[in-house]
Amino acid sequence: MSGMLEFDDALGRLLAGACPVGQTESVPTQSAAGRVLAMGLHSAIDVPPLDNTSMDGYALRCADVTASGARLAVAQRIPAGSVGHTLAPGTAARIFTGAPLPAGADAVVMQELCAVDGDALTVNHVPHVGEWIRRRGEDIAAGAEVLAPGTRLTAAHVGVAASVGAARLTVFRRLRVALFSTGDELAMPGEPLKPGGIYNSNRYTLRALLEGLGCAVDDMGIVPDSREATRAALRNAAAGNDLILTSGGVSVGEEDHVKPSVEAEGSLDLWKIAIKPGKPLAFGSVRREVMPPAKPGAVSPADGAGDTAASAVAGPAAAFIGLPGNPVSSFVTFLMLVRPFILKCQGGSELRPRARGLQADFDCKGDPRREFLRARINDTGGLDLFPNQSSGVLTSCTWADGLIDNPPRQAIASGDTVRFLPFSELL
Repeated sequence: MSGMLEFDDALGRLLAGACPVGQTESVPTQSAAGRVLAMGLHSAIDVPPLDNTSMDGYALRCADVTASGARLAVAQRIPAGSVGHTLAPGTAARIFTGAPLPAGADAVVMQELCAVDGDALTVNHVPHVGEWIRRRGEDIAAGAEVLAPGTRLTAAHVGVAASVGAARLTVFRRLRVALFSTGDELAMPGEPLKPGGIYNSNRYTLRALLEGLGCAVDDMGIVPDSREATRAALRNAAAGNDLILTSGGVSVGEEDHVKPSVEAEGSLDLWKIAIKPGKPLAFGSVRREVMPPAKPGAVSPADGAGDTAASAVAGPAAAFIGLPGNPVSSFVTFLMLVRPFILKCQGGSELRPRARGLQADFDCKGDPRREFLRARINDTGGLDLFPNQSSGVLTSCTWADGLIDNPPRQAIASGDTVRFLPFSELL
């Protein structure tokens, strides 16, 4: 569209301006979920470390059971955490899930297929070699890289790290993000609404999104509608943060002080992006005042132990992003543009969400702009569209399972395959 940036061009400009944090820290593995790995992790051991059983049952030699009903003597008992002795021909070992396989055994028969009377075992199944055995190193071989640098760690990742004995992981420090709102019309939940007032939902949405990405959030609240207060807030935010994030107020009206304040304290570009919902976005920077080095051991209050004030921020300026004020526009623009910016700043390697091709079970007219439509997966695996796609209807985001990424001027007919971005890839 004339005078508007295409989505991919806007994202490219944002990512080009994203400066990855350089500082790292060592954190306990159990506290590493949500962080971005700075140093790859290699395993010093095989996982599992020995051949072991995946079932409760009886370890035996297949050569001793050539027909159902074979009888063996139970010669030993091997619980998990114990190591048995070599299995003699004609004998079996009572064995429990996770226990190492005794030397000489080449299969496990589950207990449900056996009958036991004292030490006499009847095997009512003819096993094959390797049955119910997990081989040494079949999951992870010693020396293998199990986690690559740039990985944003999930519960599964920290579990894998623990499985190879890693007590600590080297991660990039948390990105520090200042968040504030402007507008005398804004009220906080719990406060009475004055005439013309609205509750500040964007502050809650954006803070939750930032914390979900592992950021350290400096919530500066609501800034009064004045040039002096806005400039002071920007200076304070830039001093200890990597990114300043706001929503609404970046316009040219007499009461919109963010634009001139950012320009006075740094630089600002205003973009009109050809997306719906969304369109307006501001990207720039706010200069930092030169600060004396922090005293050794000083702890950054918003980040907790391990991040000193001296290492909290780097560079001469903090990045600034101003989002549109409508709640759905703010939410969607964050997911599609701010999220990859933050991931790059954090040192992440996967910046874009993975899409799924799903069937649309609705009809929809196209729009000149690229649309991000709120949709939900129905019981047949197709997609239903939320009936009201207005940028002010935030309930559409709680109803939906994700966003349909629809190209400009692309009508959707029931039965078409569309590009679906699940919220599981975006949140």
